[in-house]
Order: sequence, then structure tokens, then C-alpha cells
Amino acid sequence: MKQLRFRVLVGLFVVAGVLAWAGSRLWNALGTLPSVPVAAPIVLALIAVVLAATALSLRGRLRAQRERRPGAKGVDPLLAARAVVFGQASALVAALVAGVYGGACVFLVLSELDVPARRDQAVYAGLAVVAGAAVVAAALFLERVCRLPDDEDDGPPAADRA
Repeated sequence: MKQLRFRVLVGLFVVAGVLAWAGSRLWNALGTLPSVPVAAPIVLALIAVVLAATALSLRGRLRAQRERRPGAKGVDPLLAARAVVFGQASALVAALVAGVYGGACVFLVLSELDVPARRDQAVYAGLAVVAGAAVVAAALFLERVCRLPDDEDDGPPAADRA
């Protein structure tokens, strides 16, 4: 499994943000811009908490397993792989969603902050961007926790040396 690159996430965020900003301008010119749901930052924050809790749990179990503590509960490799896939998918979606809300937030801040309802929408969109960044950070942390240690030497495996 390939490691998620931070540049990909930033690129996805920027492209989604620019498209959302342009779409917000167009949508506002044609009618009324749809509102930012209050639940958006809450849901993203909950996903970040789940990812962080999973990462901390797996880190503790892996550390206990490495130190060979008596009674240490091991980590199933398939569970770790599923956690990494969940983290990577969450990071990609969060970067996209944060970009969309970021573009909408920039549009609202630059054009409509004098309207109280639009000011609230800008705050919700800004909080969604922050919560999306928290999801990305938690997902990258989870991926780092579940990463396999690198081989010490570049030679052939021990079975091939004999």
C-alpha cells in the first residue's frame, strides 16, 4: 500500500477550493447561494476524533506487542490495513470537502460579510475547513502509526543468505 502524499491532499484542497469559489460566485449571481450546514464541522470533527482514537489505541497495542509485555493484546495485520485504508480515504474526502467549504468561505468573506446570516455561514465554512484539516492530520498520524518498520539492510532476506 502506498503512503498518502501531503502534496496530493494540498492539491486536492486547492483545486476544490478554486472550483467552489468560482461556483459560489456563479451560483450567487444566478440566485441564492445554498447555506453551509451547521453539522458539517461537527461531522468532520467526529471523524477526526474516531481516527485519532483508533491511532492512539493501535499505537499502544503495537508498542506493548513490540516490548513483549505479558498479556499484551496483539494487532491483527488485516485490522491495521483496514484502519490505514479508512484513514487514507477519510483524508482524501476531508481534503476535498475542506476545499469546497474553503472556497465558499473565501467567497462569503470577500463579498457578503455585512449580512448576518452570511457571516454565520462563513464561520460554519471556516470551522469545516479547520475540522477537515484535523481529519487529515489524524489520518496521517494513523498511517504513521501503522507503518511497517523499514528494513535495516538492503541485502537479500535472511533465508536467501544461507
